[in-house]
Amino acid sequence: MWEYYGITPSKEKVVVQRYDHTTSTLLYYRPIEEVAYNTEVSAGQWKRRLVDRPPLFIGGDAALAAYTAQLNYPLEAQERNIQGKVTIGFAIDTQGQASGYRVLRSIGGGCDQEALRVAKTIPNEWVPALVGTQPVPVEYELTLTFRLAQP
Repeated sequence: MWEYYGITPSKEKVVVQRYDHTTSTLLYYRPIEEVAYNTEVSAGQWKRRLVDRPPLFIGGDAALAAYTAQLNYPLEAQERNIQGKVTIGFAIDTQGQASGYRVLRSIGGGCDQEALRVAKTIPNEWVPALVGTQPVPVEYELTLTFRLAQP
């Protein structure tokens, strides 16, 4: 069993997940605020609703940050002083597999393509969302920030 930790807003170190890699089983997760997700209610029909357990990246936000930290600021965006947030949406199915990556919020200057590239490097190590005890496909939104360093 592995334990993954996170830091609360009050700077307290807490367990955010316990995961058994031998059996591929999530044993515990620290609930966060309720968030509504687009969930697939029938083939091709999506509806925004609360889920009983959100989709979780194995290892928590800290593990996910290891991949999102690979973001490279495009030269075109730097030269044009483009800053902001790009949101990538993708589906996480009932098996925890991600697909259907697309840009939901764009800022241009090559940032959208870079955010899409980084999102696709994240391994398929997701625990699917649940409604009741049933895994459900959801659309996950990943926001990546492009900010120029201040001199």
